Amino acid sequence: MGELTIYLFERVGLLLLLSFMLTRFTSFRYLLDRKLNWKTILFHSIIFGTFGIIGTLVGELIDHGSTVPKMFASEPLQGQTLVGSTLIVIVIAGLLGGPSVGILSGAITGTYFYFWLPEAQLAGGIISPIAGLLAGLTARFFSQERIIAPSKAMFIGMFPPIIYMGLLLIFTSTPEKSISVVNMIGLPLVITSSLAIAIFTAMIQVAVSEQEQEAAIETKRALRITEETLPHLKEGLGFETAFEIAKLLHNELKIAAVSITNKSQVLAHIGLGSDHHKEGETLQTYLSHTAIESGEIQVAVNSEQIQCSHPNCPLQAAILVPLSQSGEVVGLIKLYFHRPQQLRTVEVAIAQGLGKLISNQLDVVAVEKMKNLLQEMELRNLQAQVNPHFFFNTLHLISTLIRVNPDLARHLIVQLGHFMRLNLKIAASPLISLEQEIEHLYAYIEIVKVRFADQLTIECHIADGVEKVLIPPLTLQPLVENSIKHGLKHVSGGGKIEVHIRKNGEETELKIWDNGVGIPSTFIGKLGKQPISSGEGSGIGVYNVNQRLIGLLGIRSSLNIENLTPRGCCISFRIPIPKEERSDVHEDSSHDRRGRAVGTGGINLPDSTP
Repeated sequence: MGELTIYLFERVGLLLLLSFMLTRFTSFRYLLDRKLNWKTILFHSIIFGTFGIIGTLVGELIDHGSTVPKMFASEPLQGQTLVGSTLIVIVIAGLLGGPSVGILSGAITGTYFYFWLPEAQLAGGIISPIAGLLAGLTARFFSQERIIAPSKAMFIGMFPPIIYMGLLLIFTSTPEKSISVVNMIGLPLVITSSLAIAIFTAMIQVAVSEQEQEAAIETKRALRITEETLPHLKEGLGFETAFEIAKLLHNELKIAAVSITNKSQVLAHIGLGSDHHKEGETLQTYLSHTAIESGEIQVAVNSEQIQCSHPNCPLQAAILVPLSQSGEVVGLIKLYFHRPQQLRTVEVAIAQGLGKLISNQLDVVAVEKMKNLLQEMELRNLQAQVNPHFFFNTLHLISTLIRVNPDLARHLIVQLGHFMRLNLKIAASPLISLEQEIEHLYAYIEIVKVRFADQLTIECHIADGVEKVLIPPLTLQPLVENSIKHGLKHVSGGGKIEVHIRKNGEETELKIWDNGVGIPSTFIGKLGKQPISSGEGSGIGVYNVNQRLIGLLGIRSSLNIENLTPRGCCISFRIPIPKEERSDVHEDSSHDRRGRAVGTGGINLPDSTP
């Protein structure tokens, strides 16, 4: 019995080796993923059925109670019994492919049993499809598991040999002889079958786990590469950025060399061959031009396809990956290898994935640039809407003052020039410091206080430590102007506007308050969210300010607009403070940002009016 067990394990080892080779085929994954159709079922049924027949051919002959050591068993003679590993294959077929694959592969081996092994015709012919069916139904029971656990597989593998020996005793014509055979082969057959099935499922688990881990590692590496290349790509595809990207790819991929090109020349080359593969060289190879024109990956499998004129060039194989931006090829990544044997399918797949990811990053960069251009155009549009009206009103005031108060007219011209100069300066950036924005507001106030000296007072309460906080340009001035034009339009005197800026935790809080007529209830829910058509104005200034706050700083920075009791309006918003600028500051300050004592913290405009 011990000798038979050893012989059976030797035969099972060969069968497991053949079965494991099956797992290398791509179609085998369809079984694991339960992606079955009749073509897949028929193909794998024939494969497992053939393996089942091989399991019989390499089985062990039992002659009158003794084993006959042969690699391939011939047809058993009178008095001989063949013990094979067919049931192992059939059970594996059922566990992996379900009832359909199990029963069909069992039918193939069962047919072989019936015509080739007359001693076990009925028992072998019946047990094979039954074992496949039962294993398939069991696999459905554990369908939530991609691969059944080895412990469960071992338990399942015990029953088919037991059923087979029961059928052998039922259909035998020589009961005494069959009982003797069953006593001899029963335990070895059960042990080898159950252990072989458990080992096979464990092998599949390990193989699949290793492949998935390798895929996860490669995916993580590809994502890390694309993440680290993004800051360089934002600078554009030039010599300096290409050098940094090539160096990054060379370090991560551990290959012979990496080149980055645009559509006409080499921008950078890192690695072997750098003594003669120089940046600035014109693209001359056929594969390079083919990759750029077709937008498809190209593979050079020998030095002739690389077309390097240097006699001792160490680069013998390459993958050429097109980089595209907005649907147009803008360059290539060339991955070079020292030997053609290093050029495996996995390298091609990795290169193709990297090309798509980096191309996506280039698209993201293009979208960001377009977004910045649109924001700049929006800012220019805002200037075009605000400046002419304000500019011509101020010029009209200056023309009036030239005769009655030349000194004040001269002062107003200087302030207008200062305001316009600041207007152009701050519009060059999507975000500016709050210090610059306040300076622009002060320049505006210096002009406004001349125009409305007898009608309103403007006070600015600005806490210390907010100077470096970033804000979109032309934010405060349009809101203050909106309060003057609409909130205080019908106020002949006693009008007041207050600007409050203070730190509040990790945010800076800004409020513009006035004691005017407030906003009509029909408009207050729409103001800032959409342009408004009314006889009082369009609200486009407030709308543009709100949209730029949301686009550049997020939805938390959107304008909050509310009417006050008994009259007036308050527009407020918050902007985040950079971590390096965050500090606890007392909420109320009796000094403005320039450190000037101003009584209540304000700039009382009428008092300073000439």
